[in-house]
Order: sequence, then structure tokens, then C-alpha cells
Amino acid sequence: MKALSVRAPWWWFILYGGKDIENREWYTNVRGRILLHAGKWWKQDEVEDDIESAHYMQTDSGHEETEPFDWGVGVRAVGGCIVGSVEITACIDGQARPLFRPAWFTGRYAFCLKDPVPLEVPIPFKGALGFFEVPDNILQGR
Repeated sequence: MKALSVRAPWWWFILYGGKDIENREWYTNVRGRILLHAGKWWKQDEVEDDIESAHYMQTDSGHEETEPFDWGVGVRAVGGCIVGSVEITACIDGQARPLFRPAWFTGRYAFCLKDPVPLEVPIPFKGALGFFEVPDNILQGR
């Protein structure tokens, strides 16, 4: 199954905070369910700034605020793990922005997401740039 690594706190907002867009600088033809990998890299001041931005985007999107971002779970404990899955339904570019203006769209391209499903127990797995493959046996019994 394909997976995509997303930095904190953005992966958390995809699973728990109503983030239905993943911003990238590149287009993808990938559609369907993918695994969501929590990136291992982070800097506290950047994550704090991103959390503040995410809360504004969450409010602008009309999504009710969920449980607050938890540093222990959101960064330290699950960095470098598969944390859930989400479905990619489309990829739009910045040219469509005047027609399609979700609060979360800030990049050149937006992967449109739906139906996030968090894993109860994160699975340690080394991430990679772009989409990467996760062997089926990693997910067996989950």
C-alpha cells in the first residue's frame, strides 16, 4: 500500500482536526486510500507556529475544534510511525484556487482528502520523500 509522510502537526490535523487538504509542490495521479506516516523531523518553534496556523485554518473551514494537539502523542511518541489512513479523491493546482478555496489550501497543489482513519496503535516504519510503499505484512493484524 502507498504511504505519504506528513510533518507534525499537519498529520494530526488530517486525522483529528478536519484538515481535508494536503499541500504539496508537486502534482499526483494517486487516488484512493493511502497510509499516513507521521514524519520524524520537527523543530518545536516551527510546530508551535504551524499549530497556531492550523487552528485559524480549522476555524475558517467551519470544523469544530477537537481535542487539543498533544505534544507527547503528536510529535514525540509517534514520529516515524504509520498513524492512520486517508483517501485521496483529487489533486488540484493553484490555478483552481479562485474556484476552490478551502481554508487549508496554501500550496501549489492540493491533495483532496476524505475519510481519515487513525490507527489505535501506531506502527513504527521508516518514511521517505513522496509516496512510498509499505509491505502488506506490516499491516497484518491491524
